[in-house]
Amino acid sequence: MPIEKKYFSIGEVAKELYVATSLIRFWESQFSTVNPKKNKSGARRYTKEDIEQIRTIYFLVKERGYTLQGAKELLENSSAKDKLQAIQSLEKVKAFLVDLKEKVVL
Repeated sequence: MPIEKKYFSIGEVAKELYVATSLIRFWESQFSTVNPKKNKSGARRYTKEDIEQIRTIYFLVKERGYTLQGAKELLENSSAKDKLQAIQSLEKVKAFLVDLKEKVVL
């Protein structure tokens, strides 16, 4: 059984989300919900929960076109957060089905 990684560097997070590390640091300064741990040398260490939070911010700002203030307000509203999670799940299902359709057509 492989050991599951608990912490990720800012570079790993940026690479996974295809964004610059500076954008992640900026969002960290704007959203109190993004609060990675820092090691003794000050390097950020992100958990999977931190990465999901950043992914949600990316989705709202980059894919849905929310302003930073709008995204903050949405993330603070718990019922809106549930709706957002449902939308993200449905988009994953849609992407899977589109991919499956393309494979079947070929």
